Amino acid sequence: MAISMKDKVVFVTGGGAGIGAATALEFAKLGAKVMVCARREATLQEIVPKLREAGASDVHAFVLDVRDPEAVANAFAGLPESWQAVDVLVNNAGLSRGLTKMYEDDIQNWEEMIDTNVKGLLYVTRAVVPGMVKRNNGHVINLGSTAGHMTYPGGGVYCASKAAEKAITEGLRIDVNGTAVRVASIDPGMVETDFSLVRFRGDAEKAAKVYANASPLTPEDVAETIAWVATREPNVMIQTVVMTAVSQANAFVLARKS
Repeated sequence: MAISMKDKVVFVTGGGAGIGAATALEFAKLGAKVMVCARREATLQEIVPKLREAGASDVHAFVLDVRDPEAVANAFAGLPESWQAVDVLVNNAGLSRGLTKMYEDDIQNWEEMIDTNVKGLLYVTRAVVPGMVKRNNGHVINLGSTAGHMTYPGGGVYCASKAAEKAITEGLRIDVNGTAVRVASIDPGMVETDFSLVRFRGDAEKAAKVYANASPLTPEDVAETIAWVATREPNVMIQTVVMTAVSQANAFVLARKS
């Protein structure tokens, strides 16, 4: 039996586009109070009316770069009281940069991936989870990746950042043990979003080749899974979900249509 998300406060980082936006919309359909942040104001302006139309009982959106610890702390300190008790945190904000041999890569790529995927995850977790522990209620759902389970060529640092997410999720689950707080990791394979466009810094031709003749997951596939995990009975904790399209066996094996 699924538990109700009606009027629950669900916070999605990186909620302006891709998996984050799809996840926010999925919870809106369930009648949740949906709070989203993103780095770009334009994406928030686009998603907010969609969330209301989808059925969110309320919506709160704000610009936030999770890489900035002071900004994260201030954002949560300044939240309206009705939004402070987060029931479900979806740590979705993340990115990849480049697909280059490690010894030839641009160090800036590493900085962005580690700052967002690892440190940003920690900053938001540090801001939200103490309240969950105090209330003895809450659910943290982190966005991992099959890249955290298997390293692929040119992706060493990105894969390391997702392996770190996996370890952080496991560590947090241990740290909150004894409370009613639940901790999960959703680890998808290839999902067709702007992920590759971001990875290749706007090179649309290069990004398109990643998905050419493939049948990847959609953001909605992942969002539905996140919502399913969040709505299990309170005594059930889904720890890790590894999901790929049927066409993808692992990070190396992907069937493409001829």
